[in-house]
Amino acid sequence: MIDADETFGGTWPFAPHFTEGGGFRQHYVDEGAGRPVLLLHGQPTWGYIWRRFIPPLAATHRVVVPDHMGFGKSETPAGREYTLRTHVANLTALIEELDLRDITLVMQDWGGPIGVGYAVRHPERIHSLVLMNTVVGYGTAGRRDLPNPIETPWFRWIREGLPTGRTEAVLSQLGSTILSVMQIVGLERLDRVDPMFIRAYAAPFPTPADCKGAIEFPLDLALGRIRDFVREGVSGVPALRDKPALMIEGMLDRAIPPPLALADFAGLWPNAPVIKVPGAGHYIQEDAPEVVIPALQTFLGMLR
Repeated sequence: MIDADETFGGTWPFAPHFTEGGGFRQHYVDEGAGRPVLLLHGQPTWGYIWRRFIPPLAATHRVVVPDHMGFGKSETPAGREYTLRTHVANLTALIEELDLRDITLVMQDWGGPIGVGYAVRHPERIHSLVLMNTVVGYGTAGRRDLPNPIETPWFRWIREGLPTGRTEAVLSQLGSTILSVMQIVGLERLDRVDPMFIRAYAAPFPTPADCKGAIEFPLDLALGRIRDFVREGVSGVPALRDKPALMIEGMLDRAIPPPLALADFAGLWPNAPVIKVPGAGHYIQEDAPEVVIPALQTFLGMLR
């Protein structure tokens, strides 16, 4: 867990806020006013990945950026389950505490299953959805012609390293392996990586115990632990189909095959806009913020 007042040389200048509504100390940023925009990060990042997004979006909206349990400035409690079900429960507690309504969800990587896991259970609180390099699992039922995420370079690396202990060994040392892991997943613009970038992303993981959340995220999919929880949400899917949606996809993703992500999105929102970014990978917020931020602002500006 990072010190509450750490700004990483001014690159993270946002006032820290904390809640214990989920039964642990969870950090979030809360900037601006207006209709809420909820930015959800994934693996193995934290709210820092949205640092360039917060000021321009907060000029017109209330921007809330939580760190999931085990990431960023949030606590990594021992003895807790780090599963999709738990992360959705934590998000639910935060949204209820802040009484967020009419929410635009902006989700990348595991932010997608977490955000949509909430949305299918509480569609009345959701206004619109933006997905980036993620899948939600409800748009490709019955499709056998699409690539399996378990066969991507990232999940092959996870799966092949489980019997030897390599997977846990590397992910339990993210304080020093963070950049290598992000490259496996799909970080393309290495020319933008500087010492502060590495320090900020490594900071949540000083010890193996602090890496618990990052170890468990990929195992949730690789070991099939998310299936029952995803199935339980199917009944809420129809309520999302008529909501405004946008997809922005980095086409060099090595964790989630872009054809699968695009098909999953189109299966739910066949007429919604899709922006493909050829030179960006999984971490599209780092690879192409100059494309993503204006696209997001345009989308938000068109909403009623």
